[in-house]
Amino acid sequence: MNANESEFDDLQETVRAEVPEDLSVARVTYEGPRLIVYTDTPRKFAEADGVIPRLASTLRKRITVRPTEESRTDQKQARERLLELLPEETGVSNMEFYPETGEVLIEAEKPGLVIGRRASRLDDISREIGWTPEVLRTPPMESSTVSNVRNFLVQERAERREFLERVGKQIHSTAEDPEWVRITTLGCCREVGRASFVLATPNTRVLVDCGDKPGAEGEVPYLQMPEANPIADLDAVVLTHAHLDHSALLPLLFKYGYDGPIYTTAPTRDLMGLLTLDYLDVAAKQGRTPPYESEMVRETLKHTIPLEYEDVTDIAPDIKLTMHNAGHILGSAVSHFHIGSGLHNVVFSGDIHYTDTRLFNGASNDFPRAETLVMESTYGRNGDYQTDQADSERNLIDLISETYEDGGKVVIPAFAVGRSQEMMLVFEEAMREGKIPTMPVYLDGMIREATAIHTAYPEFLRDGLTERILYEDDNPFMAEQFQQVDGGEEMREEVAGGEPCIILSTAGMVNGGPILSWLELLGTDPANAMIFVGYQAEGTLGRQIQGGQREITLNDQRGRADRLKLDLRIESVSGFSGHADRNGLENFVRTMNPHPEEVLCVHGDETATDQFSSALYQKLNMRTYAPKNLETFRLE
Repeated sequence: MNANESEFDDLQETVRAEVPEDLSVARVTYEGPRLIVYTDTPRKFAEADGVIPRLASTLRKRITVRPTEESRTDQKQARERLLELLPEETGVSNMEFYPETGEVLIEAEKPGLVIGRRASRLDDISREIGWTPEVLRTPPMESSTVSNVRNFLVQERAERREFLERVGKQIHSTAEDPEWVRITTLGCCREVGRASFVLATPNTRVLVDCGDKPGAEGEVPYLQMPEANPIADLDAVVLTHAHLDHSALLPLLFKYGYDGPIYTTAPTRDLMGLLTLDYLDVAAKQGRTPPYESEMVRETLKHTIPLEYEDVTDIAPDIKLTMHNAGHILGSAVSHFHIGSGLHNVVFSGDIHYTDTRLFNGASNDFPRAETLVMESTYGRNGDYQTDQADSERNLIDLISETYEDGGKVVIPAFAVGRSQEMMLVFEEAMREGKIPTMPVYLDGMIREATAIHTAYPEFLRDGLTERILYEDDNPFMAEQFQQVDGGEEMREEVAGGEPCIILSTAGMVNGGPILSWLELLGTDPANAMIFVGYQAEGTLGRQIQGGQREITLNDQRGRADRLKLDLRIESVSGFSGHADRNGLENFVRTMNPHPEEVLCVHGDETATDQFSSALYQKLNMRTYAPKNLETFRLE
C-alpha cells in the first residue's frame, strides 16, 4: 500500500468516526481542493443538522456529500418531485442529472429561492430525491460564452472528475514544511504587460498569470527560465483576472505539456475564454501566426477550478490560496498565498482599483498575515493623479452634449470588459435623469457579449448594482437605448449616416477591431468626436492619436494601406481607469492590514515602478524593490 492509499484510508476512518453511526460513508475522495463523501444514506445526511459544518471544521476542508447510485430516486421521479418542491417564481429553466456523480444541475432565474434560507431547500431536495443539487443562475441576458462554457464543462464532466481526483491527490499528498519561498519575475517588471511570476517552495511551483504585452508583438514571458521549466512540471497556475496582458498565453502552457489546474474565479474563467478566442481571431485577421490553436483554449477551460472570494483553498501540500475582490474588472482578484505552516504570506495584487466605482466595490486589502506584497504600479509616477470620477462624468457628459448639439456622433474606443460597462452605467443614468438627450448607444465588437457575462455574475458587481439586477428587476444594461451592431459594415455605414448617437467600440487601444471602421467612417467630419476614456499603451495607434498624430494608416481586408487624415475632435477624459491612481495605490498599501514587510513594485514602466517604490520606502518605512525581469527573491 502506498502513502496516498494509506492516507485516504486514514481519512475515511476519520470521517466515519466523526459522523453518527446511522450515517453511511461508502467512499471518501478528493476532487481538487474539495473533499467528497459518498453515502448510501443521503436523506439521513440531509436531516442530520450540523454534521457537515462540524466535519468541515474538524478536517478544515470544504466538503460535499454525494449519494451512491443505489440510494437515489430514479431520474423521472426525481424530476417530477423537484418540480413539486420548487416554487414557480424560482424560474427554473433547465434541469440536468449526472449519474456519474449523483448531482442534479438546476439552472434558475432566482437561484436564491432554489437554495432557500440557510440552504434549507437544498437539504429538502437531497432528503426527498437523494441527488445532490448544484444551482446556477440563468443569465438575464443571453450569453453565448456562458452557455458554451457551461455546456462544454458538462460534456467533459466525466473527464473533469478524473482530473479533479488526480489534482486532489496531489494537493493532499504529504510534503515537508518548506524552509524557504522564492518569487521569480518572468515579465511585467519595469513594463506594463506580459504579467507572469513563479512562486516556488522546495516542494511546489505555482505560476501566477501568463499574459502578452499590448503593442509589442513577440514580447512574451520568460517561460524558458529554470524556475518555470519544464512547464509540464508546474504544480498549479493562478489567474488574477482575464485581461490579455495577464491571460493571453495561458493556453500555450497546455501546448507545452501542462496538465494541471488553473485557479481563478468563475467570471474570470468565462471572460478568459472569450478574450483568448478573440485574441486568436485578431491574430489571424492581422496575418500573424497564432501562438496556439483554439483547442488549447478548451483545454484551459477544462482545467479551471473556480473559486469564490474569501474561500481559503489548498492548492498544494504547502500552499493555501485565498482570492479577494480587486475592484479592477469582473472577477478580478487580489491573491493571498499562505506558505507552509505559517512560514510566509505573499499577496499578489494583480490589477486593482482601491475605491468604489459604479461597477465594483473597491479592492480588499485585509488579510490574516502578509509579509510580502507584489504590487501593481501602473499609475505609480509622482504626478499620476486621476480626475475625481464625478468630475470625469460631468466632463464626459458635457462633451457628448456639445457634440450632439453640433449634429455629430461620439465614438469611444473602449475595452470590451470593464470600461464599456462603466460607460453604459454612466449613459443610462445621464439619459434617465435628462443630463443628456436620450439617443442610441451602439455597442460594437465583443461589448454586448462581455456585458451579458457581467449580468450572469451580479454577485461580483457593486452592492447596489447587484441589488438592482437581482431584487429590483431593474437591469440597467438592458435599457432600450443600448443596441448591438450586428450588421457589419452595412449597419456601420447606416449609423454613420444617421442621427447623433454614441458608439462604444473595441479595440480600446485602437489597435484593431471595428474601431478602425468607425475612424474611417467618422474621422473626416469635424462635427464628430473621439473620446478616449482608457489607458493607451506605448506603441498602439490609440497612443499615437491621443498624442496628436492626425494622419494615420489603415489597412483594408486585402492588406492595402490607406492614409486617413483625422478631422474629428479628439478628447481624453481621465478618471475612468480600472487601475488605482497614485493616491489609490499608496492608500491600498498604507491601509493594508497587516502592513507588509516588503513590497515588489511591478506592472508599471521604469519611471512608475522606481518612483512608487521610492515613495513607499520614504513614507511607510518598508523595504521596497522595483525588480527587473528575470530576478529571483528568496523570502524566509
